[in-house]
Amino acid sequence: MEEGTVRKNTIFVGGVSEDVDEEALVELFSTFGDIVDVQLPSSATNPALAAEAKHRGFAFVTFTQALDAQDAIDNMDMNEYRGRVLKVNLAKPQKTPIQGAGNRAIWESEEWLQTYAKHSATRGGGNQADQQKTSKKDDDEEQVMEE
Repeated sequence: MEEGTVRKNTIFVGGVSEDVDEEALVELFSTFGDIVDVQLPSSATNPALAAEAKHRGFAFVTFTQALDAQDAIDNMDMNEYRGRVLKVNLAKPQKTPIQGAGNRAIWESEEWLQTYAKHSATRGGGNQADQQKTSKKDDDEEQVMEE
């Protein structure tokens, strides 16, 4: 499945106990239909350590049919599993960040600057030297036009 897209056949399962793994979720939810994918996001911030780390306490289960996903929601939401109450609902699409931004501020992106930033002289900002250069350039252009 592509980043940022969630179809109507993917459910969010919250309140997952630490001892639950992907196989246990497949076993639990396969009674509602065929499962395509199960994801248990790791709590590790370093991807190299993801295999050793615990999961974050929630999962995404993708069914082949949207009706199967709805059956799972209707039957499993607010039910107890391994000592924890599960919160099961339709997964929401992930918000996609600006491509390539990473942890940088959005105004560090050239694309953002070109779209939203205006030249500082046109807004009264910038330093005096820049404004003097701009006004001198404008005066030179006016003289050329007059000649």
